[in-house]
Amino acid sequence: MRCKFCENKAYIKIHYPKMYLCVDHFIEYFERKVKRTIERYKLLKPTERILVVISGGKDSAVTAYILKKLGYNIECLYINLGIGEYSRKSEEYVKRQCELIDAPLHIVRVKEILGAGIGEVRTRRPTCSYCGLTKRYIFNKFAYDNGFNVIATGHNLDDEASFIFSNLMNWNTEYLAKQGPLLLGEGVFVKKVKPLYELTEREVVAYALAVGIEYLIEECPYARGATTIEYKEILNQMEEERPGTKINFVKGYLRKKSLFGQELEKAELHACEVCGMPAQREKCSFCRFWRLDEPINFKI
Repeated sequence: MRCKFCENKAYIKIHYPKMYLCVDHFIEYFERKVKRTIERYKLLKPTERILVVISGGKDSAVTAYILKKLGYNIECLYINLGIGEYSRKSEEYVKRQCELIDAPLHIVRVKEILGAGIGEVRTRRPTCSYCGLTKRYIFNKFAYDNGFNVIATGHNLDDEASFIFSNLMNWNTEYLAKQGPLLLGEGVFVKKVKPLYELTEREVVAYALAVGIEYLIEECPYARGATTIEYKEILNQMEEERPGTKINFVKGYLRKKSLFGQELEKAELHACEVCGMPAQREKCSFCRFWRLDEPINFKI
């Protein structure tokens, strides 16, 4: 097949809208879509300091690469979760990815600051649950302590569609009320954005290969059997039969998002007695889980 815009050999078939594109026109298409997402949802301003949370995988690497290419002021943060060989390999990829785009890299090692890696804690809480809590706390506090205006993550359309689907299946209205490409900052909570919000995982992979980004293919060993993976497979089947299902599902959710917010009551928050971050009890969830008595200072 030939590219829709020139006579060169097609590199990829875009399923929605249906078209074939060569490498050059696909890169142009992808970058234009990221720009449009940033403009449509008012995600970023040229003057903002952006912290890209990078993992070694394709999504965060592409996010850092493209924001740097578009001229934004970015630095990267890698949180080494202390998951044996997986974390070691991830860190190697992260270093190469940041060298490629000449972006400053900051590394926080969970095992060094908390005394145990993810998966090494004795708890009844699911590993993915406290891992998510730990990552969210660290990247927000790191950004706040160091004066970043925005945190950018690599969530793509497949991630968002499966997250919404999962929470609708379980009627988790609190999570549904907060989802979207932009989460505005408030107080010590730093603004969070998702520049790849309208791009599929398949398109992200194709872009990474097209521009020469190396990334870790292995999934976290604790992600195996996660329900979000099952939901992604279901949505992929639906997308195969009816292209455009994912983007229309996500856009429909954004139009009706306010319905979920009506059911929420804002919990009364006060400063955690250990770290000063917002908490519903004496300690915030992070300090309570990790049994901290002293705050962690991430200032560089």
